[in-house]
Amino acid sequence: MQGLSLRNVELKVTGKKGKVFFREQGELLFTHFGLSGPLVLSASAHMRDFGEENYTAWIDLKPALDMETLDRRLVRELTEGANKDICHVMEALEPRSLIPAVLDRAGLPGNLKANSMTRGQRRQLAETLKGLAFPILGPRPVEEAIVTAGGVNVKEISPKDMSSKICKGLYFAGEILDADAYTGGFNLQIAWSTGHAAGLGAASIRGEE
Repeated sequence: MQGLSLRNVELKVTGKKGKVFFREQGELLFTHFGLSGPLVLSASAHMRDFGEENYTAWIDLKPALDMETLDRRLVRELTEGANKDICHVMEALEPRSLIPAVLDRAGLPGNLKANSMTRGQRRQLAETLKGLAFPILGPRPVEEAIVTAGGVNVKEISPKDMSSKICKGLYFAGEILDADAYTGGFNLQIAWSTGHAAGLGAASIRGEE
């Protein structure tokens, strides 16, 4: 599925006890190493305890449909393609490269004829479409990070000019601060705004000297 981009899906991330750490709709991407894309980048901000939590990513491929509505859709597609293999019927529902994974997780052979599919098998397929699960083994190396968390405590910094409340004449900006946000330009804005404020602050001190 490398290179496959999914839009309008829901990503849910749970821990080992079923606690939901993240849930949102949007876009994600399958890569050579696993999952990425806007949804995954946002979710990663909530996955900081890999030593203690066993995170699982659940992808709802049909978030706009509840189980009952999805089942009716499946019945319609199976009826229209009654003599086709289920792998071909699925092409009306999902990208071709995703179908083998969905059928495998649902425990269904790709050559199963649509007209021989049982109600139980249809239920399995619907549940898989509403919750395609991927265990998260861990994050990518920090060298590949787009933004990092942690840094200097913002409570120790004056927001007016980004000066240190502890050490006079010291200013902070950008990712050295303990401030991070979702993907979407927010981290760039943090860098620009704090850099601008710190620059003006440092210049004013220079002028006083």
